[in-house]
Amino acid sequence: MSTTQPIRKINEIHELRKFFYDKGEIRNYALVTLGINTALRISDLLKLEWRDVWNFEQKQFKEHVIINEQKTGKIANIYLNDQCQECLCELKKSLSDRIEPAEYIFKSRIGVNNHIGRNRAYVIIKDACQCLGYEGNLGCHSLRKTFGYHAWKQGVSPAIIMSIYNHSSMEITKRYLSIEQDDKDEVYRNIML
Repeated sequence: MSTTQPIRKINEIHELRKFFYDKGEIRNYALVTLGINTALRISDLLKLEWRDVWNFEQKQFKEHVIINEQKTGKIANIYLNDQCQECLCELKKSLSDRIEPAEYIFKSRIGVNNHIGRNRAYVIIKDACQCLGYEGNLGCHSLRKTFGYHAWKQGVSPAIIMSIYNHSSMEITKRYLSIEQDDKDEVYRNIML
């Protein structure tokens, strides 16, 4: 089984989000947008409920989503940036603003209040990437890896990325960054001493 890759080109990230938005698949648009901007594992992302992101008393989005990560058992405190809030606002509007606190954000069409499964999320992302002609092994974990890759490309310290991911070692984080020869070549091209 090959390792999933991040989406390396910014224009492809925008194109993927637009693909779902233009088709009116706002849930899938929000799934991709939140996945890339929060770096959550798909299992944690799919289990988000509206009360995790929306303050029902103040009628506004929360600044942070705080979750207990399923895999590590660690608490993650994640800032909801403008992209996150924008896509959640679009999703909320598409639901006619009728949401309940314990309702899943990424709701399945099957059952009363079930979230989509990991396999369904994988098919949604994989099919869209194939439709758009993206190369490489892309899937659910690509969303998480995309965040780290672009954070690294923008100069964020790998130590901070490691902390965001809640990784236990820098070796794991380095694998997530999916640094390839073209990334190394760019460093050599730009460092002129």
